Formats: sequence, C-alpha cells, structure tokens
Amino acid sequence: MSRNRFWRWWLGGGLVAILAYVMVPSGSLAATLGYNAIGLISSLAILAGVRLHRPARPAMWYWFAAGQLVSVLGDLVYEFYDLVLHQEPYPSVADVFYLSSYPLMVVGLMLLVRRRGGRGATGLLEAAIIATGLGLAFWVFVLHPVAAESVTSTLERWIGTTYPSADVLLLAMLARLFTGAGGSTVSTRLIGAAALLVLAADTAFSLVSLYANADVPAINVGFLLSYLGWGAAALHPSMTAPESRAKAGDGARPARLVVFGIATMVAPALLLLPWVGGDAIDRHTLAVGSVLMFLLVTVRISFFMRTMRRLAMSDDLTGLANRRRLELAVTGAPATFCPQIALLGLNGFKSVNDELGRPAGDQVLAALAARLAATVPSGALVARTGGDEFAVLLSDAGADEARELAHALADALRQPITADGRDLLIGVSIGLAGGAGLGPVELLRQAEAAMHAAKLADGSVCRWTPALDERSTAYARIGAELRTALDTGQFRMVYQPIVELPSGRTRAVEALVRWEHPARGVVSPAEFIPVAEQNGLIVELGAWILETACARLAAWRRELGDAAPARVSVNVSAKQLARPGFAALVARVLADTGLPASCLVVEVTETAVFEGGPAVTTLHELRALGAWIALDDFGTGHSSLGLLQTVPVNTIKVDKSFVDNITSAGRQTVIAEALIRLADGLGLAAVAEGVETAEQADALYRLGYRYLQGYHYGRPAAELDFGRMPAVA
Repeated sequence: MSRNRFWRWWLGGGLVAILAYVMVPSGSLAATLGYNAIGLISSLAILAGVRLHRPARPAMWYWFAAGQLVSVLGDLVYEFYDLVLHQEPYPSVADVFYLSSYPLMVVGLMLLVRRRGGRGATGLLEAAIIATGLGLAFWVFVLHPVAAESVTSTLERWIGTTYPSADVLLLAMLARLFTGAGGSTVSTRLIGAAALLVLAADTAFSLVSLYANADVPAINVGFLLSYLGWGAAALHPSMTAPESRAKAGDGARPARLVVFGIATMVAPALLLLPWVGGDAIDRHTLAVGSVLMFLLVTVRISFFMRTMRRLAMSDDLTGLANRRRLELAVTGAPATFCPQIALLGLNGFKSVNDELGRPAGDQVLAALAARLAATVPSGALVARTGGDEFAVLLSDAGADEARELAHALADALRQPITADGRDLLIGVSIGLAGGAGLGPVELLRQAEAAMHAAKLADGSVCRWTPALDERSTAYARIGAELRTALDTGQFRMVYQPIVELPSGRTRAVEALVRWEHPARGVVSPAEFIPVAEQNGLIVELGAWILETACARLAAWRRELGDAAPARVSVNVSAKQLARPGFAALVARVLADTGLPASCLVVEVTETAVFEGGPAVTTLHELRALGAWIALDDFGTGHSSLGLLQTVPVNTIKVDKSFVDNITSAGRQTVIAEALIRLADGLGLAAVAEGVETAEQADALYRLGYRYLQGYHYGRPAAELDFGRMPAVA
C-alpha cells in the first residue's frame, strides 16, 4: 500500500468504527471498550505518522501524541471508577489526566504557529486579543454560572471553570493558527479541525452539565472525531511539507480583520443582552476585559503602524531601503554632510525576465541585493531605487573612496548568479555623484546621468561632470529635432558597394542613412544614431530605412536586371530586434516592395545580440523568412566565436581595425587570416570592411577574402555606377 494512502484508509476505517460505536448501546461494555480503543489507536497513529514520513521537526507531533495519550488515560481511569468501582466521583483522578492533556496540545499548537511564522510579540498580542474577547463570552455563559453554583464545593467549582478556561486558550491558539499569514497544508487543516472538535465537544459537555445535567452520547462522537483528525493529520504526506512563512504586511488579510473585529466587539455586544450586567461581578469582569482589550488593541495598532512605516521605507522583494528612504537619508543629514552615491543599473536584466520568467528575475535581484549588502562598508545605506537599479549612499566620503567602492561592487556583481538552475552573468553600469550641499533630487539626477553615460560607453563606472549635463542637453535638442526630421522627410539614403574579387563586380550594397539638417547641413550618424537609440526613435527611423532600402533594390533589379546588386544590407539596432513583431514588419516590407527575402541582409552588431533573449529569437525568425544575417564589426565584441553558435549567421563583416595594417606582418594580419579560415570552415561569407588602398585589397585577396568594402571601391552615395570596380593585381 502506498504510504500516501494511509491517511485515507485511516479516515475510512475510523468513520466505520465510530459508526459502529454509535450503533452500540450507550454505556455498555462494548461501547466503552470501543471508545477507549479508538482513542488509544489514534495516539499510536500519530507516532506511526512520524515514523512513516520522518518530518524534519517531529517535536510538535510528539506533543500532540502525548496530549492524546494522556486524555485516553483519563478515559481509562474514569471507566475504572465506573465499571470496576461502580462510582462516578467528580472531581476525580481522571480529571487530572484530562486537564493535563490541554497544556500538551497547546504546546504542540504553539510549535505549529511558530513554524508558520507566528513567532514574536505581534503573534502573542493577536492571540491575547482573541483570548480576551472569547474569554468574556465564556465568562458570561459558562465560567460565571459554574462558579456561582452554591451547591458545589470549591474544588468542583475550580475544576468546572478550569475546563472552559482551557477551552478559551485552545480557541485562541486556533484563531491564531487560522488567521496567520502563512499558508496551510492538508495536515495543518486536519489539526485545526481536530482541535475545533475537542473545543466543541468540551464546551457542549460543560453547557449540558451546567444547564441540563443529562447524558448526551453525541458529545462522545465529537471527541472520537477529534481523535480521528489527529491521526489523519499525522498520516497525511503533507505533514512534512514546510509551511509558508508569514510576510510583512499580511496582517491586513480579511480573515484576520474579521476575527479581530468580532473579538473587540464582544464586550459591548454582551452589555446589550438584557440578562447580562445585572450582577456586579459580571459588570466588573466586563469592565476589566474592556480595558484590557483597549490596551491590547492600542499596542497592536502601534505595532502595525511601525510595520507600515518600515514597509513604506523598504523594498518588499529585497528587504533593502527604497528610494524614499534614500531621499530622506540625504534630506535629514546635517549641513556639513558630504554624500557620495553610487547608482547601479543592471545590463541585460530584461532578457532574464523574458527568457526565464519573472520569478527567476526576482531570484537574481534578491541575490544581487544580498551581495551588495555584504560588500558595502558599515554605515552605508543600500537601496533599491527602481526595477533593476540599486544605490549605495556613503554618509561622508571622498570621491576616491566612492570610486574604490564602485569598482568593488562591480567586481562582486560580475560573479555568476544561479537562478532557475542556471548560472547567469549580469553586467552592471555604475554612475557616481556627490559633494556638499546636494539635495536628494540633484544627487540622484547626477548619478543617473553618470550611470547612463557608463552604459553608452560600455564601461562599468563613470563619475558625473558638468559635461554630462551639456551632452544631455544636446541629446534632448537632437531628440526633438529628430522628431521633426522624421515628420518632414529630412533623411535620405546612401549606399556603399560591396565588391566581389577578383572580378571587381558590385555584388551587394550597404544602406546607410544621412540626415540633411536645414540649418546645420549634413549631420553625422555618429551624432544622431545614439540619440535615436536612447529615446526610441530608432524603431521608427529603422522602419523607414528598411522600407526605403528594399524599395531601392527592387527598383534596381527591375531597371538593371542581372547588373543590379544581389543584396542590400540594412543595419538593425538591438531595440528593433527586441521589439515584438519586427520579423512580421520585415515580411510585410518584402511583400510590399516585391523584393525576395534572400536579397535582404539584416546587419547587426555583436553587442546587439550578445545578451541573447528576444533579439536572437527575432534573428531566427528572420532567417526562417529567408533573409540573410550578417554580424558587423566581427572580432571586436565580447564573445565573437560564441555568437556563431547562437546566432543564425550567413556573413561575418571583419572589422576595419584588422584591415588597417594588413599590409605589414603583425597581429592584425594573423587575426585576419584566422577569421577567413574560420568563415570558410563554417561555410560563411566574409566581408572585409574599411578597405582604403589597393595594397590592402591585394593583401586581403591573397589571404583568401573575396568580398571587400571601403572607400577604395567608393564612398556611400545615393546613386551608384554598377560597372566594374578596381580589381586586384
């Protein structure tokens, strides 16, 4: 039998046994033996569950088993008085066992509540509030009537009030268990049901004894069902599952608010009953209970407000300070305060969320936050200021100390992070700012400007200078003018030939964009392309370039036939590749212009696809359309060879830096030769860029290059002569 089914067999067999007990005449020897047998076997079932599932913390179950066993011993003692001595004494030794079982069960429940994250002063306060409210109700309906019975002895009254008092404590623990912030398992819910059955049966017994003085067999069924529940909870496989821990802020759950609201309204509600309050003892008890409840609720509210203040100043995911806390730390500092701040922006973090999902991204952020907290010196404030941005505030430090810390942070974050079973490398760009007299807004603005400058420069650390603000102003001006340029048609396309050797025929062209500004003349792409990348206009501009270039090649093919170039290369940015639907845009442009997909070469830089993610996915989609893929500036990126395994490449464009000194023996010549052999071995085309002289062309041809591009064969122009270009010697 699978051990996961033991609990079902236990419940089924137990219910049959209880049904048999109900059918046997009450008070008979068979009923007595059956009752005691069920209780004893239930105690042993708890121990069997511990043996079967081997929980990491079995102490709780041993307390429950002890409580059940002591209660069964009480039953046996009572049956001895009844069946052997033919006596029904009250109180008796049996009551000692019955009452002793309560502390054992309460200890077990306390361990369960603690395991679910209910430890601390807050949990005790909440339990006290519930216990006070319920205790008042028990006093009015049970405790006081029992204590007021003049015909009973002092010991009888004490025993009679102890049972419902223990019930109040048990009920408070149950309320704390069910309203706790942690999640629950099937085993936990079975424990709660068993404890509630004990409470219900015990309370019914007290009320019947007080008001009816009759034997009600159904009460015994409640105790038996409780025994059954304890055993099922221990035998269920979820008894080994870790409980969900309570989280800060979970105290406002609706169930908790309802329970606390009911508990606090007990005292005034009881005063509305016509038969309550006539007795001075009742009035005094309700008054004391109300004052105690007021004090407990006041303290609990103060704890709640303190928690809310802490939550308002901290990041929920990482536990670090948030942006508001960081700003207050700067605002509330002395006038002599000389802050230094390091603002860290993660590079490529979006691809983690895209590829592995947000839970994995949260794991990465939490791990990085822990590293930051472990790296910074004591007294520094670490904050999470945005989705993938962190800040470290040094209370009083110099620029050199801040730079040293920034490099230490960069080194710490470069180490691999394990998330979702994978080792990930997360890059970081750090902006530094600081100095006396800076407010939080200006301090963070300067640090953010420096961080963005570090990203654009592909460097890890950059300090703010006034020049960055000047560049930001220039970027803002160019960004506004770019919008106007797109709307008024100020851009034009030029094309540079890619020549095939040894024939010298133009086999392809690369499409390049130029901006003809009405006031400043031709604006260099090096000046406006980074701005378009930063503000997102590169997506719209890139779509226009793609449409114009494809339409131009289609027109050449119609006009020139076989004399037209075979392909046109279009540069595509990382933002275009990452944008959903780019492959669909390319397909639509090809269809509208009538250009075959094989005539289009999508040219990307290594940095655009280095981090993988949606960019590489888009390239695969483009390759499936039939378009060619070219890696530009090959050999200068982070991991050129590694990209050949992940990117569906047709062509590598060897960077100009390997061509400049190709006529003299040196490292560049060796690398250029290795690259052409690599391309030939992988079946890729290789284009040498930046060819400016005939000597360079001859040297490249001797190394094996058959496709060249550069000023030696023509500068970019709107119209090209597709006759033969200079051949090789």
